[in-house]
Amino acid sequence: MEKNQYELCVEVLRRLNSQNLLGGVILIGSWCMPFYKEYFSGIKYLSTIKTRDVDFLVPHPNKIKGSVDIADLLKDLGFVVGYRGSKGYMKLEHPDLVIEFLAPERGKGTDNPISLPHLKFNAQALRFLNLIADDTIQVKVEDFYITLPHPANFALHKLIISERRQKEDKAEKDKIMAFEILNALIAKGEARRIKEVFETIPPKWQKKIVNVLNKAKNKEIADVLKG
Repeated sequence: MEKNQYELCVEVLRRLNSQNLLGGVILIGSWCMPFYKEYFSGIKYLSTIKTRDVDFLVPHPNKIKGSVDIADLLKDLGFVVGYRGSKGYMKLEHPDLVIEFLAPERGKGTDNPISLPHLKFNAQALRFLNLIADDTIQVKVEDFYITLPHPANFALHKLIISERRQKEDKAEKDKIMAFEILNALIAKGEARRIKEVFETIPPKWQKKIVNVLNKAKNKEIADVLKG
């Protein structure tokens, strides 16, 4: 199942690339973990946590250059359009994967879906996503490149949202992913980068991160943030 899941995810990326869409979206969420392997080459790094959810962030302003009916593009792979919540947030559902598009919340925010006319789809606006949209890296997959949040941004974002999770199992997964990446960054000699990103985060968000580290008694990473 896991192998099939990974192969299906790569095929989705291939098809997005074939339509010149990958340059306008950022792969976020737990599916970043296996694709960070290249960045952490030579460093002890585990990437076993994956879910069905494949989330793509559409930054503001929208930089999607291609135009395609995304549901039609993936239909023959077994994806069907589904809807979540009373507002009609769209998702593409498959027995192995669920694809959603997200956008950073702006201003006071909105509960309404964000229209993505280039994809004939919509996105949900969420808080805290600017943190992972502001600094990205390119990773090669086969003969094309995908955009991921810089691992430091990704990990600190995971710690922030873990504090907001209502389900403890999801919060725990967030923390495991964050700690794995932060430890790998420290091993790679990028502890300073973690602190630099942390210092750009609003104080209320910083407090959430510190609270998580204190509860987990993770002194090593807490000391990095203190500098």
